[in-house]
Amino acid sequence: MKRIYKIGSVLLQTVKQRSLEFVVFVCGAAVMVFELVGSRILAPYIGTSLYVWTSLIGVVLGALSIGYFLGGRIADKHPYPKPLSFAILCAAVSIGLVGFFKDAVLAALASLIVEHIEVRAFFSSLALFGPASIFLGMVSPFAARLKINAVSGSGATVGGLYALSTLGSIAGTFLAGFFLIPFFGSTKILFFLAAILLLTSMTLLPMKTARRGLPFQHMLSISLLVSFLIPLTHNHIRSNLIDVDTAYNRIWIFNGAHPATGKQTLNLMTDPFGIQSAMFLESDEPVFEYLKFYRLAEFFNPNIKKVLLIGGGAYSYPKIFLKQFPNGAIDVVEIDPKLTELARAYFRLRDDGRLRIFHEDGRVFINRVEERYDAIFSDAFTSASSIPFHLTTIQAVRREFEMLREGGLTIVNTISAIDGERGKFLRAEYATYRAIFPQVFLFPVASNDPHAVQNILLVALKSPRLTHSSENTEIAALLARQWKKEIPLDMPVLTDDFAPVDYYRRNTFF
Repeated sequence: MKRIYKIGSVLLQTVKQRSLEFVVFVCGAAVMVFELVGSRILAPYIGTSLYVWTSLIGVVLGALSIGYFLGGRIADKHPYPKPLSFAILCAAVSIGLVGFFKDAVLAALASLIVEHIEVRAFFSSLALFGPASIFLGMVSPFAARLKINAVSGSGATVGGLYALSTLGSIAGTFLAGFFLIPFFGSTKILFFLAAILLLTSMTLLPMKTARRGLPFQHMLSISLLVSFLIPLTHNHIRSNLIDVDTAYNRIWIFNGAHPATGKQTLNLMTDPFGIQSAMFLESDEPVFEYLKFYRLAEFFNPNIKKVLLIGGGAYSYPKIFLKQFPNGAIDVVEIDPKLTELARAYFRLRDDGRLRIFHEDGRVFINRVEERYDAIFSDAFTSASSIPFHLTTIQAVRREFEMLREGGLTIVNTISAIDGERGKFLRAEYATYRAIFPQVFLFPVASNDPHAVQNILLVALKSPRLTHSSENTEIAALLARQWKKEIPLDMPVLTDDFAPVDYYRRNTFF
């Protein structure tokens, strides 16, 4: 015990001697942790599109700039550690308040700003991440003013402190991305960050002041630490809700009821725009109608033996395929290993020798794989409002064409309208597939209204087929849903160089 106490005393003394350097490093790390966690906080209400990241990064940078300006001005007037300590305290309190009120603020903004996702993303970022970022921005210029003793050495002093701040930001980026977000919930990270900043602010104060002069700071530190240390399981459950942060998603799993039949379901959601995957608790039939349209693959290619699915989700279709094709095999590419783990734990996914799972990016997989398939199904979404652009381009489509055996086909699930602003992405994707495949068809799932946003299946055939009739009544009913009207070719082909997917889809759900 004496040895531990001695080591602790030495560490504390070192921190006190290098308090400014320590503070700058910690606050630099805090900025990046806060920003990266911000993407998970915004996702349930706005999604994960390019607009979310643009707003979040822009607001944080703007707030930091204001903080730099204010920090320098205040430091010139009051060049003492106590105002800097107070600024860090304010940053901690601001982050703690985000932890407590983020859902209420985001829900209120979602009701006030229904349309224009970019506007909602900006004001949500501003409300939650602006104040704390301003206070954190004050740290580096304030610390530089306190550290400078002479003009002759000011350049080296300022450069050293800003280098430390940047190193802290690098450390915070890796800490958040590789450890905190995959293993802890967003709320716990916010409280932990607030507690660390509160303790950091106290290192700038003389011991006697820290002991008797800031009881509020002590009490707030203790309360936030207690909040962080409340024993919650990693997959914490509240009212049948499983809320999990992974390296790629924030995932909710919860019970529900099918709107048409009332049957009990287990649902998986990654954003506010809809349920991404679901299964019935008492049967294996598909919950979503669009999955039934995958049966078109056996009509257009009766010799199906091996297929590829890009985007596993809760593995609804692989379970259907294995049951429907007892001699078939399916490869699934799912970027998020945690989704596979959750599918095994909650969605009755079982290991099967005919099922191979690859945890990697779908585009990376199709670029490198040498396998050939009878059918390729694409059901990959970053969120319902955001599709990985690099899977939509002509370069990706060309690779799919090359991977298909003769007579093969690809089926792409998307959520879109056909005409108007809300159909821009679908028409661009249709033009892209038309540039490679000899025949491309659309199958709206729910409605013949060209302006209705719904699941639409794009079917592209490697070998043309002239007749579209089947004696199977189920398949005939699916074929009858084919869109027969003209599809405007008014959108450019998507390429790796130019694929503004998020821009085309920005108003899809509004």
